[in-house]
Amino acid sequence: MALIVQKYGGTSVGSVERIQAVAQRVYKTVQAGNSLVVVVSAMGKTTDGLVKLANEISSNPNRREMDMLLSTGEQVTIALLSMALQELGQPAISMTGAQVGIVTEAEHSRARILHIDTTRLCRHINAGKVVVVAGFQGTSSAGEMEITTLGRGGSDTSAVAIAAALRANFCEIYTDVPGILTTDPRLVAEAQLMDDITCDEMLELASLGAKVLHPRAVEIARNYGVPLVVRSSWTDQPGTWVTSAKPQGRSLINLEIARPVDAVEFDTDQAKVALLRVPDKPGVAARLFGEISRQKVDVDLIIQSIHEGNSNDIAFTVTTPILKRAEAVAAAIAPALRNPSNPKSDEAEVMLEHNIAKVSIAGAGMIGRPGVAAKMFATLAEAGVNIQMISTSEVKVSCVVDATECDRAVLALRTAFEIEGGEQRSRGAGESACIDSPLPNCPPVRGVALDLNQARLAIRQLPDRPGMAAKLFGLLAQHNISVDMIIQSQRCRVIDGVPRRDIAFTVSRIDGENAKKMLTQVAAELGWGEVVLDSAIAKVSIVGAGMVGQPGVAAKMFEALAQHQINIQMIATSEIKISCVVAQEQGVKALQAIHAAFGLAGSEKVVVPA
Repeated sequence: MALIVQKYGGTSVGSVERIQAVAQRVYKTVQAGNSLVVVVSAMGKTTDGLVKLANEISSNPNRREMDMLLSTGEQVTIALLSMALQELGQPAISMTGAQVGIVTEAEHSRARILHIDTTRLCRHINAGKVVVVAGFQGTSSAGEMEITTLGRGGSDTSAVAIAAALRANFCEIYTDVPGILTTDPRLVAEAQLMDDITCDEMLELASLGAKVLHPRAVEIARNYGVPLVVRSSWTDQPGTWVTSAKPQGRSLINLEIARPVDAVEFDTDQAKVALLRVPDKPGVAARLFGEISRQKVDVDLIIQSIHEGNSNDIAFTVTTPILKRAEAVAAAIAPALRNPSNPKSDEAEVMLEHNIAKVSIAGAGMIGRPGVAAKMFATLAEAGVNIQMISTSEVKVSCVVDATECDRAVLALRTAFEIEGGEQRSRGAGESACIDSPLPNCPPVRGVALDLNQARLAIRQLPDRPGMAAKLFGLLAQHNISVDMIIQSQRCRVIDGVPRRDIAFTVSRIDGENAKKMLTQVAAELGWGEVVLDSAIAKVSIVGAGMVGQPGVAAKMFEALAQHQINIQMIATSEIKISCVVAQEQGVKALQAIHAAFGLAGSEKVVVPA
């Protein structure tokens, strides 16, 4: 007998007929000898309808009252599904988040789960009942028993958290697609179903906008080793399994907020190559990294800064033993990148830096927790360590620093994030303690994602000294603004005796205006220049644990964009993700081009039910 948690989304329970179909599936699972907890969302578009009602009453509804209102949607579903099960002769009981013991922060509309008291839940399971739980909601721990909601995707989070608390055998997420696909089937009908995917890959895809699973649910599955499977509500297909390495022992207290960082890593075997003033036009990155790939040069981090005039800077890191080869490639291609209409203009220049190191913090849900990266930058600033490059992802934040400062940086980070035990050791190329190993025989790229809901902020002439990144991203974290891509320009200008660089980063579009206003207000005080906002961007990304040690992956992505005359505005990479910012109107074309380039299309078309 297995203990299973099943979750059904709003589409799956969108009508009486669909609720009855879910009841049949649940009944069949119980008849096979399993114990079951079922987590459900509100029916169909119920939540949207409730939001509309609130907006008809108030242009700025009170968040507490919104939680009170929105929590009613799931209560309708749990009662109806329990009745449907009882009609089949299956004992069942409906329970709200509060009744099931889900205790959260006292943070309305975006609360995180602190712990789950499973006493009552276990009593009903042991009595042979199916417990039908309202997803998306809980109750605060502050004695006042305030109803709280978990934010977008909250029912996924509820289901996986309950599975972790019960130590269930596995958690099934039922949705309107047959599992996890290589991209959005609404944009590429030939998107292919994956049999399995690692938690780290899924975290990246989920944070990039893949709506089949919420990042917070994947975080919990990864941290607590919950086997997770995504399946269709309409068929009996096996779906996609989300796998994770065996987790370290974790307390179920402070379930969603405890210890976001699992490890501090460093690599001193690094060097940086930068090409300054390359033309800002389609195909430049493709030519550069195509040649790098042909010369079998394995690149680690890649960044392309925001354009300045008609040119960009592109920088990448390599391991020290292959630096001479990387330098030769860059030097050979640089003259070909100069402006043919004005050959005497500033031409592409190659800049090398030998004595650098990469220090990283690894864990889960980095982007979704704005305070984590900010704490890393503040810690390095307090240690007097200047940051030269930054790479961010859901599972790792890395900073390139001077090699002489590496030991000091690692010690400070281990202290700040309370990482104990084990000897500090360097990680070689392609090696990581906290990145899930790729699944056997999997391609280097598993999925392609498009995010049309981002905006880019650029700050000109930021003083290049320790502490500036900490101040900037600390301010954003205080306002609960999550940052995704972060790019520091490679060009440094001395203005009034102060070396300065530009920095650009992406945030959710809804945060763009507020972030610009807040950063402009403090610009004079903190000594930086103009703050520029661009909301007409799209971010297209490839994800795959198998891309480590594969020099041609980035080149193939850039070439696919160049063939469709799509200009790359920014590039940022991590170990299992490469992201490019392009013009908003070219986003869908970019996604389709990259998906085709990596041969990810299947022979069958996926139809998403209305």
